[in-house]
Amino acid sequence: MAGTCWRLLAIFSLIFVAPSLLLGQDGAAERFPGKSSVAAPTMPLSGYPPPIAPVWIPPPSLPRPYPIVPSIVGLQQNVFQQLVRSAGIIFSGRVTFVGHGTSSSSPSHTSTTIAFQIEHAMRGASPGQNLTIHEWAGLWERGERYRVGERVLLFLYAPSKLGLTSPVAGAMGRFALDSQDKIVMSPQHIETFVADTILGGKAVVPYADFALAVRRFQPQRMSQP
Repeated sequence: MAGTCWRLLAIFSLIFVAPSLLLGQDGAAERFPGKSSVAAPTMPLSGYPPPIAPVWIPPPSLPRPYPIVPSIVGLQQNVFQQLVRSAGIIFSGRVTFVGHGTSSSSPSHTSTTIAFQIEHAMRGASPGQNLTIHEWAGLWERGERYRVGERVLLFLYAPSKLGLTSPVAGAMGRFALDSQDKIVMSPQHIETFVADTILGGKAVVPYADFALAVRRFQPQRMSQP
C-alpha cells in the first residue's frame, strides 16, 4: 500500500512540477538566447564608456605677415629734391595785384592773374622784376588764393602752352615769408622735410639757409639773391 502511494506521488510531481521547470527554462532562453545561464550583461559602473586619453594636436601654421618696411632715411630730402627740379620758376616776392579774367594766350579759358614784385630770385626770374603769372581759375575756387601785400616764396611749374602755371605739388610748392625775410614752414612742410639736413625740424628758416638747401639740387647755376 505504501509503495503504491509513493508511485502516485511521483507521477503527480512529474505532471505538475516538470512543466513549471520547462517554462522557466524557456523564459530564460527567450530573455538571453544562446546563453546557458541567466546572467546580467556586464556594464560600466558609471553607465558611460571609459574616457579617452587626451592627445596633443599642434596648432596650425599661420602664414607669416608681410614684413614691415622701415622708413627710408632721406626720403623727405628726395621730396624736396623733386620739388626743386620740377620747378621752372623759383622766387620770393610780394603780391601786388590779383585779378580774374581770361589770359591773353587763351581767351576761352578763365584764369586768375597774380602780379609779384620779385625780391629774391633763384630760377626763371630776376630780383626787382615785376612778374605776372596766370593760374587756372579752378585753383582759386579750391582755395589756392593770394592777397595783395602777401609775401610768398614759390616753386612754379614752367608756363604751359596756354600760359598757365601753378605751384609744384600744390601747397608743397608754396611758402610764406615773415617780416624778417624768413621762410615760415607749414606743418606739412615740417613733417615732409624732417630728415633734410638743412630744413629738418625747423619751423622758421632764414632765407640764406633755404637758398642753400635749394642750391644742392639746382641743375644750373643759381642766380644771386
